[in-house]
Amino acid sequence: MARHIYSCPLRWSDMDAFGHVNNVVFLRYLEEARIDFMFRLAPGDGSPSFSGGSVVARHEIDYKRPLVHRHEPVTIESWVTKIGAASLTIAYEVKDADVVYVRASTVVVPFDLEAQRPRRITSEEREFLQEYVDDGMSSAA
Repeated sequence: MARHIYSCPLRWSDMDAFGHVNNVVFLRYLEEARIDFMFRLAPGDGSPSFSGGSVVARHEIDYKRPLVHRHEPVTIESWVTKIGAASLTIAYEVKDADVVYVRASTVVVPFDLEAQRPRRITSEEREFLQEYVDDGMSSAA
């Protein structure tokens, strides 16, 4: 199983009154990692994949430990746990080498911006995503 690795800088403004990264900020971190992951397919060959748009249908987040501000970035590992006909689920761990701060997942729906409706995952997108599917999960066609 391949995982997408994103190095996410922490910003002073990410802190809350209790001295750690605010829970809402983790959604921004996940978004940064997800965009970095999904748009790796499109720019390389001029592929239109995922560039037409997508929407988030669901987020699940488990906060494991507080993350305090520091100069070193935090690592976000992302992988795919499910590929459906018109949606996919991305799982994440926000972590350092030996500490997991957050485990999360996001259901993403490809979206046709012109038609203003969800669309099916293309064969090119499915092939790209398949490289990141967790070995323990099977994808649906």
